[in-house]
Amino acid sequence: MPVPMSDPSAWATAMNNLGMSPLGLSTQTLVTDFEQNVGLMPEFTPMNPLLPGLGLVPEVPVIKEIIHCKSCTLFPPNPNLPPPATRDRPPGCKTIFVGGLPENSTEQTIEEIFGPCGGIIAIRKSKKNFCHIRFAEEFTVDKALYLSGYRIRLGSSTDKKDSGRLHVDFAQARDDLYEWECYQRMLAREERHRRKIEEDLMRPPSPPPIVHYSDHECSLLGDKIKEDGQFAEAVRVLLTWLERGEVNRRNANNFYSMIQSSNSHIRRLMSEKAQHEKEMEEAKEKFKTALSATLAQFEQIVSVFQAASKQKAWDHFSKAQRKNLDVWRKQAQEIRNLQNEQLMGIRREEEMEMSDDDMEDLQSSKHLEDSAASQAEALKEENDSLRCQLDAYRNEVELLKQEQNNNQPARSEEDNTHSQQLSFLQQALQGMQTQLLKMREELKRRESELERNLEDKQQLNKEVQTLREGLQKLQRLKITEGAPVGIMSTFLHVHPFGASLEYICSYLQRLDSKVTGLNECPSLRISTSEVEALLSRLPCTFRQELTGVGASLEKRWNFCGFQGIYSL
Repeated sequence: MPVPMSDPSAWATAMNNLGMSPLGLSTQTLVTDFEQNVGLMPEFTPMNPLLPGLGLVPEVPVIKEIIHCKSCTLFPPNPNLPPPATRDRPPGCKTIFVGGLPENSTEQTIEEIFGPCGGIIAIRKSKKNFCHIRFAEEFTVDKALYLSGYRIRLGSSTDKKDSGRLHVDFAQARDDLYEWECYQRMLAREERHRRKIEEDLMRPPSPPPIVHYSDHECSLLGDKIKEDGQFAEAVRVLLTWLERGEVNRRNANNFYSMIQSSNSHIRRLMSEKAQHEKEMEEAKEKFKTALSATLAQFEQIVSVFQAASKQKAWDHFSKAQRKNLDVWRKQAQEIRNLQNEQLMGIRREEEMEMSDDDMEDLQSSKHLEDSAASQAEALKEENDSLRCQLDAYRNEVELLKQEQNNNQPARSEEDNTHSQQLSFLQQALQGMQTQLLKMREELKRRESELERNLEDKQQLNKEVQTLREGLQKLQRLKITEGAPVGIMSTFLHVHPFGASLEYICSYLQRLDSKVTGLNECPSLRISTSEVEALLSRLPCTFRQELTGVGASLEKRWNFCGFQGIYSL
């Protein structure tokens, strides 16, 4: 509440009793209540938002006010005096040192003075004129430092024991340092925890653990390997088992079956690769078609510029328009040439790929012939288009020459443009001629390759025909020899001691015509030499042995087709 100072002499007397010069103030605002909602004492002058020293406003010293408490009164220091010196602020400081207290001051008086600054935890007062005050928060220390330099008077007494000058400074306390260190450690823990969470989020997920080998897991893995969707995971498990050394004699067959199942996926992968290659070829073909269409449109645009450059239309354009048309025409021609080179490069790559295929696989001659024929047709079409372009360029050159001869008195600028057009057309004509010659050479080379491919195809057809005839002969020979071999095997099997060659031949000749296959196989009526040659060609089925002694020595043939089975 504002209290008028009606008696200035009383104010001056009080200031002189305290040893201070009067401030010459006529009125003072005395408010002793503490504003809890703002957090500041209304007795303290608020800071100016435009801070001094920034050059915005002139520096004006802050005028402090008188503070009235229940048992004492605080008088502000002289504003012309320098601010009181303070020590460096300790980390986490919540404790202040208060010196210059009156000898008769009590803890209640100290709490009345510094209570509005904030919550006080403890007051440690010494017998001398100082004490230590510990607050609950750090920011209240700054509010308490505002009272440094104030003169205090207890009641209305003028005794020296009831007056003093406050000196407030930072104090270093173990409790404050311990709490500050604990708070810093807590912040460090939170930071480490936050970083760990970020690292866990950024860390790639670890692969799932691989189970150990067992018969049950092996059966499950065998089923997974056969499925296309679970093949990758199953192969990883199989690879881990092989690297661990889980293979032994007992489960080697299981591992072999799983490896065989893995190998069966090669065919599927190759088919997928072929499908992808087919899609890539289709995309290339689509791109080439689109590029050809784009190039055709560029040709039309260039022809538009060429038509605009003729004398009938060119004379009606202004100088600036002619300049722009000339620039646009050059740009369109450059882009057209680049697109044409790109298309030719694609075709050259296709030709190189086709030549590589010719070197690698001779059996694809039909496909190569078709491709060579299509390329020859494409080359012919390109040759025709180049001829048409060449004729057009020649006609344009002749027209320009005629126009130049007819318009001799034209301006020098038009002559320069015509000469530039002529030189450009001549260069283009030379380039088209060279390209045409190259195309002709390429066409001849393709035609020669096509002829060679046709000759190779005929030769391969002849070889295939001879191989088929030989195969048919061999099959017929096997069919004709099958019946005699079966009959002789049965005959010798019922003669465990063997039979002579004459006996075998006589048996074959005495066979009744009702035997199955006899009428169909007239080769059974063979000579002794043929029977012996047939027996000699099958050493795994028939074996010749010598039996008898002396004059009774005789060669006999035995059936040995079952000896290999008995040995197993």
